[in-house]
Amino acid sequence: MSAELKTVLDGLAFPESPRWHGGALWFSDMHAHEVVSLAPDGSRRTAAAFDGPVSGLGWLPAGQMLVVSMAGKRVLRQEADGAFVTHGDLSAVATGLANDMVIDAHGTAFVGNFGFSLHPMETPRAAKLARVKTDGAVSVAADELMFPNGMVITPDGGTLIVGESFARVLTAFDLARDGALTNRRVWAALPEGAAPDGICLDSEGAIWVASPTTSEVIRVRAGGAVLARVPTEQLAIACMLGGEDRRTLYVLTAESTDPEACRTKRTARIQTMRVDAPGAGRP
Repeated sequence: MSAELKTVLDGLAFPESPRWHGGALWFSDMHAHEVVSLAPDGSRRTAAAFDGPVSGLGWLPAGQMLVVSMAGKRVLRQEADGAFVTHGDLSAVATGLANDMVIDAHGTAFVGNFGFSLHPMETPRAAKLARVKTDGAVSVAADELMFPNGMVITPDGGTLIVGESFARVLTAFDLARDGALTNRRVWAALPEGAAPDGICLDSEGAIWVASPTTSEVIRVRAGGAVLARVPTEQLAIACMLGGEDRRTLYVLTAESTDPEACRTKRTARIQTMRVDAPGAGRP
């Protein structure tokens, strides 16, 4: 593993929810209100623009892209003509801005939310994880989560793991084919001071965690053993394993989490490093 991070894209507002899809890295530039794709040759393309902040990304089995509208508390679906329509209304479940998302092999989406306001800051309170079926039906998948954030699903489809940013743990659930989550348990507690934002899973069953509170990405095993810690110059916001062999770790960083500062300065960036174990599971 090479622990040297190389910048491949800068000038961003706040990159979030990276996904390796169709031979490119896709991500939301949250505070620029855009979905962007980054090709292996470094070329950048704005795939979609919105009138508010966007976060979680994913694709249904039939190929339609889903995007989380944060302030709108909706999951949007892109139609064949490129237009976006409401796929699921999260307003009855989300008590804060809607956030990250993972989609299982059957097209069921799981969407987190802040649970409270970060700007201005409110007293933290627990949030519910929303489940959105392929027909758009929305229900509560799990509750009492402290800022459910990045999520992964294991390659066998049987386990969903979510980072609880304000509990500073990775929490696992058994995932049934019908989207039911059961057998809640702590998958790993993070090192002191660290907190999970975006996460991604590798073929050895370890999880890379972007920790903004300690400005690093951390590779952890079930039970909490730390396998690697790589510091970042800015806040580490999210990470994803991609590239042709899925052994390129993309690390998304930002100088600040303040929306206005991010839009004004546009100092956020995407960096990469090579790792030994390739990406696995979803997203």
